[in-house]
Amino acid sequence: MEQQTQGMEDLAEQARIRREKLFKLQSEGHDPYKITSYPVDANSEEVKGNFDAYEGKDVVVAGRLMSRRIMGKASFSHISDRFGQLQIYVTRQDVGEEVYAAYKKDFDIGDIVGVKGFVFRTQTGEVTVHAKEFVMLSKALLPLPEKYNGLQNADTKYRLRHIDLIVNEDVRETFFKRAKIVRAIRAFLDGRGFFEAETPILLPLEIGADARPFKTHHNALDLDMYLRIETELYLKRLIVGGFEKVYELGRIFRNEGMDSKHNPEFSTVEIYQAYVDYRAMMDLVEDLYRYVATEACGTTKVTYQGTELDFGHWEKLTMTEAVKKYAGVDFSAISSDEEARKLAAGHGVELEKGKDSKGHILAAFFDAFVEDKLVQPTFIYEYPVEISPLAKRKPDDPTMCERFEYFMMGMEMGNSFSELNDPIDQEARMTQQAEKKRAQGANAQVDEDFIDALNHGMPPTGGLGLGVDRLVMLLTDSASIRDVLLFPTMKPKK
Repeated sequence: MEQQTQGMEDLAEQARIRREKLFKLQSEGHDPYKITSYPVDANSEEVKGNFDAYEGKDVVVAGRLMSRRIMGKASFSHISDRFGQLQIYVTRQDVGEEVYAAYKKDFDIGDIVGVKGFVFRTQTGEVTVHAKEFVMLSKALLPLPEKYNGLQNADTKYRLRHIDLIVNEDVRETFFKRAKIVRAIRAFLDGRGFFEAETPILLPLEIGADARPFKTHHNALDLDMYLRIETELYLKRLIVGGFEKVYELGRIFRNEGMDSKHNPEFSTVEIYQAYVDYRAMMDLVEDLYRYVATEACGTTKVTYQGTELDFGHWEKLTMTEAVKKYAGVDFSAISSDEEARKLAAGHGVELEKGKDSKGHILAAFFDAFVEDKLVQPTFIYEYPVEISPLAKRKPDDPTMCERFEYFMMGMEMGNSFSELNDPIDQEARMTQQAEKKRAQGANAQVDEDFIDALNHGMPPTGGLGLGVDRLVMLLTDSASIRDVLLFPTMKPKK
């Protein structure tokens, strides 16, 4: 506590000194905040990557001052822009005595500066801009972390992401790669003729799905509303409307717990295609991952937390086969719910209240014994109907659905169905699901508009939803979902 208090006092003193430097500059007619633009025409990546084209030529660059080595009448600095760092050579002779004196006394690490000069290479081989003009464009009134090694405390890193981005180039690279991944997803789907839709985020009812929504209130309508927990029902209404191939990449909101794999708001892409089933969605997943990995990483083999993942090879197991393989229990030989309950008790598998049928127990065995074993890309398909209210039943086994999820590194990465298009069956399942949620105190309802859409006829359809954030985690080798969200949800400081 004493050390923390001292640190706060030191920070306050540094802030005071920086403000005094600002006031001095302003009194001398050099107020950086009055500068409205600067004619930048090059960046660090261009200058360093194309030295032969830039050598001896004048450039205008700008960025954050990250270092200073004062050596009498000449000094070296580094500035940082969005692409990296670039060395600047500053001399009293070229920028003038007044500017050079201010550079030494009134400029600080963290200030935003503009530089005009010519490009050359130093005797040590570093590409450098020889400054003929050196201008402060914005004064940093608070210092960067000591020694520019980034923020050591994880909570502070996420809470003060702007500082983390300033001092950690690898963090910036993670988010540049995230943008590349999102572009690649869109390019893949657009290239296959999918229509990108935008559906409502505010919904007038709480549906019966398991996820818990955030609730708000619309004053003008005097109506409680809910942030969406999925985009599925609206996208399938578009299939009914004749779009045939649709997707939406956007934010989902769930009022649930937080850990290294979960954040209350996160990004998904949901994809629906008419006239295909869930097996076609398996093929689409494989093609999508190979394409995105190649675009973002240059290869279909990526290393995540020390383990190489091969997106060119996928294992396929039914849920029953997976439980038999990893738990040694064959649910195909179990004929009753009672037998399944005894099996669960004998294996220490805990069951939730009201979820003690054979299908629920199969899923519980999968969660307990299988999921964390699925390291390499793996499809798990044929799910119990009890846990798949929106999926079509298997024609030859109505207790199971045409559904798959796929897993990597013990994480569920996506979910797919042969979509249920029978409005009578769908309404019955949604009603049962809503009743269960209401029994738990929720205000769950059946989406009658969606049922109405199904009553107008929806073609056989394959659907897929995948977590964008978890995909980014894999392709950027990030251990936590917070590492791939620019501003993860944080509890406010008091």
